[in-house]
Amino acid sequence: MFNLSFLKKTFSAGRRKLVMSSALLGVMSVVSLPIVEAADSDLKILHSRSFTDIQSLDPAFYTAATDEDVMGAIYNKLIYYKAGKDWEWELQAAKSIEQIDDTHIAFELKPGIMFSNGFGEMTAEDVKFSYERIIDPELASPVASDWGTLDHVEVTGKYTGVIVLKEAFQPLWNITLPYAAGNILSKKAVESVGGKFGSKPPAISGPFQIKEWKPKQVVILERNPLWTGKMPVYDEIHIHQIDDEKTAEIAFEAGDIDFTRISLSSLQNYRDTPPKDSLLSENPSLFYVWVGINQENSKLLDPKVRQAIQLSIDVPSILAAAYFDAADAATGIIAPGLTGHREKSILAPAADYAKAKQLLNEAGYGSGLDLSIDILNKSTFVTAAQIMQATMATVGIRLTVNLHESGSFWALGSESSGDRWKNIELVMNRFSMTPDPYYASQWFVEKQVGVWNWERFRNQEFDELHEKALSESSEPKRSIMYQKMQDIMEESGSYRFITHESTPIIYRNAIVPALRPDGTPLYRSFQ
Repeated sequence: MFNLSFLKKTFSAGRRKLVMSSALLGVMSVVSLPIVEAADSDLKILHSRSFTDIQSLDPAFYTAATDEDVMGAIYNKLIYYKAGKDWEWELQAAKSIEQIDDTHIAFELKPGIMFSNGFGEMTAEDVKFSYERIIDPELASPVASDWGTLDHVEVTGKYTGVIVLKEAFQPLWNITLPYAAGNILSKKAVESVGGKFGSKPPAISGPFQIKEWKPKQVVILERNPLWTGKMPVYDEIHIHQIDDEKTAEIAFEAGDIDFTRISLSSLQNYRDTPPKDSLLSENPSLFYVWVGINQENSKLLDPKVRQAIQLSIDVPSILAAAYFDAADAATGIIAPGLTGHREKSILAPAADYAKAKQLLNEAGYGSGLDLSIDILNKSTFVTAAQIMQATMATVGIRLTVNLHESGSFWALGSESSGDRWKNIELVMNRFSMTPDPYYASQWFVEKQVGVWNWERFRNQEFDELHEKALSESSEPKRSIMYQKMQDIMEESGSYRFITHESTPIIYRNAIVPALRPDGTPLYRSFQ
């Protein structure tokens, strides 16, 4: 447990030590890779930074946005997010695409898109295989829900086909087609490796291919010699894995990386005095951060205990200390500006210590309660956990903080990864999403218990609303459904919503980055 008695007087020094320790470990792989290697002085290389390593480059088993950052450069989709300030899409592998009615989408591929390793030209059969594969029960893809109500893909010609849905599926244009599940694989290539693969694709089709992957260090992309589309500006893109944003800032200022998200604590300094030859971009974020409370844990079965925990977490204090008042309190899992956003949460962001104490007393914990919280070992979460220790101690909750590196953390709640899920009490989590509320709500349905639903939250009304909202064509009605779903989550006592953060990015002024509205890089389109 962190020692609260000296929290204030050692916090700054502790943070410096944390950053410098991370710098020695995290930047080690970066500083040995200067922006232009002497042996390849004629190559144009972009050095970027990712907050975590790739986990899977199989679209049926991707785990995070960082997987799609790479997949978006090495594969093709029918449509893709358009860089800019508005959420729009543009054609990619598709020559044309049209929604014929609520359940039929016709497409035609551009001819001449080639798969690597001798697997030939992309055809409509590959589209059919890629999409139907994800919903195949035998594959047991954890992201099958990305395809919602997909029934099948009908092939009508070498390059043409029709996506057939069982019923209307509104998120298809916002999430499915332009994001990870929309990536098109070579049927022959995937079948040649037994129908499943991890981080080593049997074939690619995009403007880049993987030159090298050093786990937990760097992914190196190089131009795909078979690519006949618009040529990328960069010969290579090196995506360095640096967990901590402070460490990434050190690497940027040392000239070792060209593009990175920065910490909110540094935002004002970068506004006032940006590093030489750099530009700052501030973007709204679709991430959502919350504290999850495992409702199946023996200590947390009583809703009164879970409610007391909610009320003992002071969100404004977390935002001030961990986010430097550069981010607003979240009202749920759906960010401002999106369908289903709640203007206010049921519980006020500020803690209610008197009510929390009352609930603990009523639950039989008048003498206090020992709990643990699992967090990523990042300075923001460490600070947030220290604040929670202090505020929760006010009501008699003694909180132990368990730190995890990214590889360990992201397997915590997975039943397929062992029994560690049984030990989860509280967890501070941060998920990414796409510009449709379905992508946020899908992780909290009952069938995600033991996969991504680490709170083990089960609610029939929530699941029913989630399904109904998928086919609802009225945006106002759909919005009400998602607002109600977030009410149900909060009322369960299993969630304390913290923030949606923001996405400040620093980059060299010689770069013209291609970004989604939320600041996510679209590497294939960088200039």
